[in-house]
Amino acid sequence: MVLKPRDWMGLLFGVGSGTVAAEVRKQVSRERSGSPHSSRRCSSSLGVPLTEVIEPLDFEDVLLSRPPDAEPGPLRDLVEFPADDLELLLQPRECRTTEPGIPEDGKLDAQVRAALEMYTEDWIIAHRRYQHLSAAYSPITLETQRERQKGLTRQVFEQDASGDERSSPDDSDDPRHSSGSPDDTPRSSGASGIFDLRNLAADSLLPSLLERVAPEDVDRRNEALRRQHRSRALLTLYPAPDEDEAVERCSRPEPPREHFGQRILVKCLSLKFEIEIEPIFGILALYDVREKKKISENFYFDLNSDSMKGLLRAHGTHPAISTLARSAIFSVTYPSPDIFLVIKLEKVLQQGDISECCEPYMVMKEVDTAKNKEKLEKLRLAAEQFCTRLGRYRMPFAWTAVHLANIVSSAGQSDRDSDSEGERRPTWTDRRRRGPQDRTSSGDDACSFSGFRPATLTVTNFFKQEAERLSDEDLFKFLADMRRPTSLLRRLRPVTAQLKIDISPAPENPHFCLSPELLHVKPYPDPRGRPTKEILEFPAREVYAPHTSYRNLLYVYPHSLNFSSRQGSVRNLAVRVQYMAGEDPSQALPVIFGKSSCSEFTREAFTPVVYHNKSPEFYEEFKLRLPACVTENHHLLFTFYHVSCQPRPGTALETPVGFTWIPLLQHGHLRTGPFCLPVSVDQPPPSYSVLTPDVALPGMRWVDGHKGVFSVELTAVSSVHPQDPYLDKFFTLVHVLEEGAFPFRLKDAVLSESTVEQELRASLVALRLASPEPLVAFSHHVLDKLVRLVVRPPIIGGQIVNLGRVAFEAMAHVVSLVHRSLEAAQDARGHCPLLAAYVYYAFRLPGTEPSLPGRAPPVTLQPATLAHGPGRPASLYLARSKSISSSNPDLAVAPGSVDDEVSRILASKGIDRSHSWVNSAYAPGGSKAVLRRAPPYCGADPRQAIDRSSSRTSSYLEGSSSTPPATQPRPTVQKLLHEELALQWVVSGSAVREAVLQHAWFFFQLMVKSMALHLLLGQKLDTPRKLRFPGRFLDDIAALVGSVGLEVITRVHKDVELAEHLNASLAFFLSDLLSLVDRGFVFSLVRAHYKQVATRLQSAPNPAVLLTLRMDFTRILCGHEHYVTLNLPCCPLSPPASPSPSVSSTTSQSSTFSSQAPDPKVISMFELSGSFRQQHFLAGLLLTELALALEPEAEGASLLHKKAISAVHSLLCGHDADPRYAEATVKARVAELYLPLLSLARDTLPRLHDFAEGPGQRSRLASMLDSDTEGEGDMGGTINPSVAMAIAGGPLAPGSRASISQGPATAARSGCALSAESSRTLLVCVLWVLKNAEPALLQRWAADLALPQLGRLLDLLYLCLAAFEYKGKKAFERINSLTFKKSLDMKARLEEAILGTIGARQEMVRRSRGPRMKWNTRPWWTGTWQPRQAWWFWIHWRSSCRR
Repeated sequence: MVLKPRDWMGLLFGVGSGTVAAEVRKQVSRERSGSPHSSRRCSSSLGVPLTEVIEPLDFEDVLLSRPPDAEPGPLRDLVEFPADDLELLLQPRECRTTEPGIPEDGKLDAQVRAALEMYTEDWIIAHRRYQHLSAAYSPITLETQRERQKGLTRQVFEQDASGDERSSPDDSDDPRHSSGSPDDTPRSSGASGIFDLRNLAADSLLPSLLERVAPEDVDRRNEALRRQHRSRALLTLYPAPDEDEAVERCSRPEPPREHFGQRILVKCLSLKFEIEIEPIFGILALYDVREKKKISENFYFDLNSDSMKGLLRAHGTHPAISTLARSAIFSVTYPSPDIFLVIKLEKVLQQGDISECCEPYMVMKEVDTAKNKEKLEKLRLAAEQFCTRLGRYRMPFAWTAVHLANIVSSAGQSDRDSDSEGERRPTWTDRRRRGPQDRTSSGDDACSFSGFRPATLTVTNFFKQEAERLSDEDLFKFLADMRRPTSLLRRLRPVTAQLKIDISPAPENPHFCLSPELLHVKPYPDPRGRPTKEILEFPAREVYAPHTSYRNLLYVYPHSLNFSSRQGSVRNLAVRVQYMAGEDPSQALPVIFGKSSCSEFTREAFTPVVYHNKSPEFYEEFKLRLPACVTENHHLLFTFYHVSCQPRPGTALETPVGFTWIPLLQHGHLRTGPFCLPVSVDQPPPSYSVLTPDVALPGMRWVDGHKGVFSVELTAVSSVHPQDPYLDKFFTLVHVLEEGAFPFRLKDAVLSESTVEQELRASLVALRLASPEPLVAFSHHVLDKLVRLVVRPPIIGGQIVNLGRVAFEAMAHVVSLVHRSLEAAQDARGHCPLLAAYVYYAFRLPGTEPSLPGRAPPVTLQPATLAHGPGRPASLYLARSKSISSSNPDLAVAPGSVDDEVSRILASKGIDRSHSWVNSAYAPGGSKAVLRRAPPYCGADPRQAIDRSSSRTSSYLEGSSSTPPATQPRPTVQKLLHEELALQWVVSGSAVREAVLQHAWFFFQLMVKSMALHLLLGQKLDTPRKLRFPGRFLDDIAALVGSVGLEVITRVHKDVELAEHLNASLAFFLSDLLSLVDRGFVFSLVRAHYKQVATRLQSAPNPAVLLTLRMDFTRILCGHEHYVTLNLPCCPLSPPASPSPSVSSTTSQSSTFSSQAPDPKVISMFELSGSFRQQHFLAGLLLTELALALEPEAEGASLLHKKAISAVHSLLCGHDADPRYAEATVKARVAELYLPLLSLARDTLPRLHDFAEGPGQRSRLASMLDSDTEGEGDMGGTINPSVAMAIAGGPLAPGSRASISQGPATAARSGCALSAESSRTLLVCVLWVLKNAEPALLQRWAADLALPQLGRLLDLLYLCLAAFEYKGKKAFERINSLTFKKSLDMKARLEEAILGTIGARQEMVRRSRGPRMKWNTRPWWTGTWQPRQAWWFWIHWRSSCRR
């Protein structure tokens, strides 16, 4: 029997047929008054269009009226943010070494103190404790979905487990699929016929089979069984959201670490010659032939036997263990096929040139030892004598080179075995090296030193050194020649030896490793173990990485000496290098690193000696540890000696023949670079260290008439000295102001208090001219100093020098330069990792000491006053000072009238402050005006306190002016960085504004952290949000948000990439503000931005781009970790009064099958009503964007469909994974935020993808009834026949539904159809809401639905069933086979096209003759929906609401 409409309506709602007829009549008259397909752009409850953003509720006032205790149980956590939401973390700075390596406490200048503080203080992090729960930081990806699916119970379906279905190989071991026993055999006749029925055991009886059970009990039992093994997280069963749409995705930056390239471990195993007569010493270094640069420091090793080392016992002390290293780790930032490992050998100086010394090694063989026994004994005796007399001097011996690219290629790039040594995983520094240092050619990209197999080499051929070709330039020529097939070096007779070395990738954490400063690198298990040295890299090109640890090294490279005009016996020349702290010989400091088998540090070092050469060339490298504090008297002293190789009576071993020196400090700057120095014949006179040798001192004799005869180069690797003139000047001036050391000499000028301000301004402007590499290396220092100048303006001569504007402009240019230098390392949103790490970890408010909970309360430190001194007059203390330099240098106002200054600035810039208040309610004096909280230091008068706390320059004075000057603490001016940044940004000029807009994210994040630290360190988290920040600061924020939003709108068609970055930066900024300030104020800013966009959309030529940006903006805002709380889910929804009586009267009649009037609160919860959008502000914005995107006439519909549905899907996935919403009651309250999604999906049903298998598979009563109501406008008041039949209770005429559905409904449902992917995702979101929403609430809503709406809802559920129905393994196999067949067909056609077996003409003929596809133009909703099916579906849906 087929039920009639009145019959299944009665079954659904428990009413009689007469009542149904009466209700249908009411419904008919009601539906005639308005079409349900009217545009969703007009809200039915309030009449507020969806394109207009409704004014949100005052969030803070709502919370005050409804405390969290009003909610029972777990719902309390949804009312307000947790009390521990914002916390201060002090993360210890990672130290690679067991000891910090900072200099001992002593007299340090300001620059060194600042560097030490920078490299030793802990990271300070303003941490949001629950931020990791947001979709931005814990995204739902394919990997996380797989992890969550591992705990699911495996499902076995009947159609896959039936007897005629072939089981898969994976199920062969499953006992549920095995049929080896009669008990497991299906009880069908065909299955059981193969057994003896008489021997089969009887089935167990079914208890209570014939007992009468109440239907309610059966329903409860069935419901309990259905809930078993159900997944609580529905979206775990659905694919993860599209990662391409995840614009809210972000991650915490990694803390700054020391830069490393690809690391290579080189072990020197043994060195053996044909004859062993004397000690031989080795040197390793890396050279890049293409760049013609040495790319590593020297590594010195000693592989001599104990008997050979004993020959030098008279000249050495007990060797330090650090000088016994035989393995080294080299770092290569720019791998290149042109890199060579150069090995140089030295021996003890002896009489004779290099060729004579190499001759025995080239002639004698080990097999001829017995024959040449006498010669060998003679050579050993001579060597012993030379070692005893000349053991402290070396001479060049031989060299060779290893082409690393050959080693890597021969060892192979495949993965090494698990037991291979030195396996290394990518580190943070590997991932960081994505910058300009990676801009290499294709040849460089093919060369990698990080994944090859370890290789052991035996080098057998060495080339003797040539006395005239010892320089690096000659070495590069030799190396280039070695790569040629016909190398000239191969024709030379080699020095036969066997050097065995092992080359492998360096392990991640090697044991017994020493840093370049000889500090123990963790882990270092035993100090007595033979160490491995880390060799400092000299990168071939610029490396843009900040300094993270204290390093202060100086390298001295003597190149050549020309004593050809020097009279006397000056042939065996050696150069002694000393680091002198004064002019007395005893003041030589032990800062020179030892080489091999010697002490760790020495006071002097010598270059190798070239026998009988008056113009020698040198390849030596001296490594020095610079003292922390370099003074004017510190200098390098070079002493030139003639070494007498042949002992003669009355002749000294070494005779000084010349002197020269280099003062290391000049005008406060470290001197580096190449020098060509004159050499003095006489001893330098007293006080010579403060002068350069270029000064012709009277009474001194000079070699070659005071010409430069000694070429030397100094290179510093220092995290203290910038070695850039612009940075040096800036740091020097800032430190001079901090020390107050006036007068001060800067180059040739003497600075006093009257001239230092002008120089400081000039240095700030000149920062943009600094070299990129040192600027990036010292970026943390520069930014800290700029922040300090903004927050604590210097006091010069008792007058405050406000450098806010020029410091802000300098900061903008510095950030721009750093961005430009690291352009290739930026992320998808254009953020520079270096600057992001600075803001997150390193930035702190100057003069504050952070404290963790439980410690003493933080105090504001009294930093060194930026101007002090004994000669300062008492009348110039701060109470009588006046500002002579402000953000506008032309202004001169008294400290008490700073507001006048700012007003003039704004007037000069033409800023219209009338638009700075987003909502008039927030304006001063408005209903929601932000009160200005009196800070604790203010006086008793609240008006004066408010005036002082709301000063536009956010400054206050520390120290009372009434205190006598003798006892008065040094006054300082304290400003708040976030207030200064907002003010300077608003009033900035066009050039600076453009630079700031390019990198707006940095300044937004800097402001947010400054605000967070201000709250945390000032213990203001308990202060009401409306009192946390002064109203004028919020005014500047409003003006800033409005101007940036306007930039997004105006640049969207000029520079789309910049508009996208600005849009995301603004959204993240507002999202961060939700955790700090008045949330109602932030909502008003969001509303103002939406109004800006809406105004622009009315005249935009391509609104789709702007709509996309607005959707991204909304998605980022909704990605807040407290998104649910921000939507006020626990406050009852109270719809405002109806705008007209007709609305209330109409809504009172919206019930279809109930005599009672529908509840307007329930209706407003399921629609995008004004009350819903007002209370659930963010959810209303998101669902409004979805509703507008689903409009048939929406621009760029397909793209907007995907973005809007993906945003909702991503949020729902986050709710499923969030442990805070695991309780069913909590998740039901969360689901209430998405109830309008049911209405949106129901109204969009005609344009959803058809998942039914055939054209006549489903029908829709809603389609029929919609067609009835839509056609009434053309019927002139007559009643539709189908409606009349429904009222009368008779059956519909055959074919009437199809004809009606194909009529006017087609025009109403025109528009861009949703893709299958978007439709499926939208349907799964609908199922999530149905699963988690309160069933009673759903039933109340469904009971009040009109008949057409109810029919569309049933069709929506049927579409969900068709979309997610499991069709068995055979269906998947059929799909896979079709896909495979299609791929084979495409492959065959591609082969035909390539081989030319078919031409274009034949292809066109084949296509024209082939069958043409016939498209089915019949709408999918024109089937027949039987009332029995509707009744069955509705009953089962009601029983499974809680699932």
